[in-house]
Amino acid sequence: MKALVFKRYGRPDQVAFVDTPRPVPKPNEILVQVNAAGLNPIDNMIPKGTFKPILRFRLPATLGSDLAGVVVEVGNRVTRFKPGDAVFASVFDLSGTGALAEFATVPENAAALKPANLDFVQAASIPMVGLTSWQALRERARLQPGQKVFIPAGAGGIGTFAIQLAKYLGAKVGTTTSTGNLDLVRSLGADEVIDYKKQQFEDVLRGYDAVLGTIRGDAIEKSLRILKPGSAIVSLVGPPDAAFARARGMNAFMVFLFGLLSRKILRRAKVSRAAYSFLFVHPDGSQLAELGELLGAGHIRPVIDKVFPFEQAKAALAYLETGRAKGKVVVQIR
Repeated sequence: MKALVFKRYGRPDQVAFVDTPRPVPKPNEILVQVNAAGLNPIDNMIPKGTFKPILRFRLPATLGSDLAGVVVEVGNRVTRFKPGDAVFASVFDLSGTGALAEFATVPENAAALKPANLDFVQAASIPMVGLTSWQALRERARLQPGQKVFIPAGAGGIGTFAIQLAKYLGAKVGTTTSTGNLDLVRSLGADEVIDYKKQQFEDVLRGYDAVLGTIRGDAIEKSLRILKPGSAIVSLVGPPDAAFARARGMNAFMVFLFGLLSRKILRRAKVSRAAYSFLFVHPDGSQLAELGELLGAGHIRPVIDKVFPFEQAKAALAYLETGRAKGKVVVQIR
């Protein structure tokens, strides 16, 4: 089968298409013929070595974190799926093969049935942004009806999904975007929209209960100015904290290092009477099934910017890295 792999860390020229044997599912895995793969920023960061302390890959490794396709084989312990089932899943943090391949193995507990009203391209755009939004807003921030949440970069992959989920949960949403995307984020349900080319969000927004940290730099520290006491900051971009290192089972040195990296923001959050935490999304088929129900009922809709054919997967990754995508970028494999 054909797959897009990276052979060494840190060198773009080490990302290439190869012919590789079709993977064989383990007893608790399903083998999926991949129809489409949704791209995420982590797909460009992994081959650069950004996540080497967190994610371990046996090189060469297949790229791609999200997929949608059809089950063609199941392990002898699998009970939830059968050949012919249409599924979607996130596979970036798992031992199976990546999504940018003609076939991929997926642990049974990481997959869910594809919503019937979505095609494979739409379904492939969902897993990581959907799970990230769910785990950040429902589990970590515990967002309640009537609360206010700030979700910056509302026109991006995470933003377009998180805004819709927050609105479904009954929250009021503030966001930032460029002039050309104001109508898009408003159509998704954003209540307070800041054109970042004309205003600074920290000068306008006030009384927020939660912040989803999606922008690197000093945006998280600035967001402390818009929060009320007892609020929550859930960061997807760091700095990672000691609690995260412990949850990942890292050694004492990494716990100490991450504690050191997060000390400044933790101290400032405490002064503002806010709780800071770093979130690294984990695959979860049961959560994906719940998201599938919301998608199936039309409460949330996929937002897709561009679809690339499989042979242009490297161009798709390059386009994603420009940061100009409105919603998701997807690679169509079949």
